[in-house]
Amino acid sequence: MSKPALKIAAFVSGGGSNMEAILDSLDEVPARIVVCIGSREGLGAYDRAARYGVPSRVLDPARFESDEAFTMELLDTLEAHEVNFIVLAGYLKRIPSEVVRRYRGRMLNIHPALLPAFGGHGMYGRRVHQAVIEHGVRWTGVTVHLVDEEYDTGPIVLQEPVPVHPDDTPETLAARVLETEHRLYPQAVRLFAEGRVRVDGRTVRILDASST
Repeated sequence: MSKPALKIAAFVSGGGSNMEAILDSLDEVPARIVVCIGSREGLGAYDRAARYGVPSRVLDPARFESDEAFTMELLDTLEAHEVNFIVLAGYLKRIPSEVVRRYRGRMLNIHPALLPAFGGHGMYGRRVHQAVIEHGVRWTGVTVHLVDEEYDTGPIVLQEPVPVHPDDTPETLAARVLETEHRLYPQAVRLFAEGRVRVDGRTVRILDASST
C-alpha cells in the first residue's frame, strides 16, 4: 500500500535556498511543495518557487488588523492548498499557536547550530555564526527539529556537526553551514515522506526503511 503524499507548504522570509534544495530532492519521494508562503513582499524565494511551478502567497502579519485575523488567513491558505506538512525555510516570524497545534508533529524548522546551543528568540542567520565564533567553540552544525510553541525548542530530528576554523568569519562559517543545511533538510523531509519518523515525547526515532 503506497504512503500518502506530503503536500508541503514552505514558509520563507528570504531567498529560499533551503526550499529550493528540498524542491530539487523530491523527484522520487512521495512529497511535493504545493505553496510558498512569504512574510513580506519582494522575496527572492518567490522567483525560486515560480521556476518550479509553485505558487506563492504573501502573508505579512503586520498587515493584518489582529493576530487572530492573520492566523485565520494563514489556516485558510493552508487548507485551500490541502497542506498536510510544513517546512520553515528561513522563516523569521513566530508561528501562531493554533497553527502549531493543528500541524504538531508535521512542521519542521532548520537551525544553523547544534541546538539547544545558540538558539532561541533573535538567534538566526549571521547572529548565530557571530555568537559561535565569539564563544570560541570548535564545532557548530545544523539541526532539523519539529516546531513547538517556543523558539528552537521542539524535538530534534537530525543534527550534523560542522567544524569551526580558527580563521572563520561569520560569512565563511555561514557558507559552510549552509552546504550542510542543503543536504540535511531534504533528508529530513524524505524521512517523513517515507513514514520513517516516530516521535515519543522529546525523543525522535528514525526507522529502518525495511520496517515501514
